[in-house]
Order: sequence, then structure tokens, then C-alpha cells
Amino acid sequence: MRFGRGGMQKRISPFAAFVFLLPGLSLSDACNKALCASDVSKCLIQELCQCRPSDGNCSCCKECMLCLGTLWEECCDCVGMCNPKNYSDTPATSKSTVEELYRPIPSLFRALTEGEAPINMMVVSFPVAEELSYHENLVSFLETMEEQHQNISLPGNSIHSSYDNTQDNMCTVVYFDDCVSIRQCKQYCESMGGSKYRWFHNACCECIGPECVDYGSKAVKCMNCLF
Repeated sequence: MRFGRGGMQKRISPFAAFVFLLPGLSLSDACNKALCASDVSKCLIQELCQCRPSDGNCSCCKECMLCLGTLWEECCDCVGMCNPKNYSDTPATSKSTVEELYRPIPSLFRALTEGEAPINMMVVSFPVAEELSYHENLVSFLETMEEQHQNISLPGNSIHSSYDNTQDNMCTVVYFDDCVSIRQCKQYCESMGGSKYRWFHNACCECIGPECVDYGSKAVKCMNCLF
């Protein structure tokens, strides 16, 4: 609450605005409030998601999708644009969004992650071989399929040989202790010189170092953001 020229004014949180603007939607069953509230409120306040496809009216669907951006898939049910999801089937910690960063600075990332870890974050290192285990299993499956069906082609250089030189390398990643938004995650990882980032859908952020070949670890290890 704050005072302005016209007297006392109240600040409305994104979640409060969200609930106020969507009185007809059962948020507890149909929407990931922790992930979607802020962005959905913004789109609703701009009146970009007012139509109802379920009633045959999709006049605002494209504008709503553009407004939600990368959160469309997770949050479209919050604005009545798609069928509700059952989040209990797949916990948020098992899903994540990954992206390569435009201008990594390997020397900066190494300097910040060597020695004692900076406050509010945890540095984890593990063999690149662990990071690549999924790829090895996938390629083994594809090679088996290729033997059975000659019309399936693989790249000229086998993944096994291309990763031979990485077996002794260590992949270093950084986890922030607290939950952050996907935008904050990207900004933090850019400021550390990271090569990529992984943002788990429970809001845990992982910055991925230059020695990592894939997208780091799929395990959530943010101390204050584990669920």
C-alpha cells in the first residue's frame, strides 16, 4: 500500500490481478500459478487473451500466443486457450527449457566457478561422459535401427568417435539457491559468461559452462527451489 497524489492507493500483485481477471477459471486445477501468474496478468491487462476458442471464437489467439511467448505451452490453459493440463502426472522438476547463449565468455565463467563458490549459488562438476549418456543410448538405438532398416542414415562421423576426446573433461554448472524467472535465469547466466542455461519449470536455474557438450545436468539442485 502506498500514498499518491490522489490519496491512498493499493498495489495489486500479479497473482491478485490474475485471480481478479479470471474469475471463471478454476486456477487450482487448471493452471500452474507459480509459473504463469505474472505473464498471464500482463496479457490479460492488455486485453490480448479475451476470446474463447472453446466457444468458437479464436479472434485473439495469435495475439495471446505472441504475448505469452515461450510460456504459451505451459500457460495457455490459464487463459482458456487450450485444454487444462494434469500437472500431477509430470512434476515441474522433470521439465525444463534450455537455450544456448549468444556470446559466452569461457574465461569469465571459469574464474567465477573456481575455488570457493560465490554466495547464493552452488557449483557442481561432473564428467562429460555422464552428460553424454543420453546421447550414447540414443545413438546405439539408431545404429541398431540402421542395421535393420538401411534407409535410416546417420551422420558420417559417429557420435562415439566425435566424443572420444571429451571423456576426461569435466562439465561445470552453477545452480542458484533461490527460484528465479526464466528471464532472470538467462540474464544471470549471461552475466557469468555461461555457454547455455537450463531453466527447470519449478523455477530452478542452472548455468552451463563451456566444457559441457550438451545442456548440463537434468537434476534440480537449487537449495531453496527443489519442488
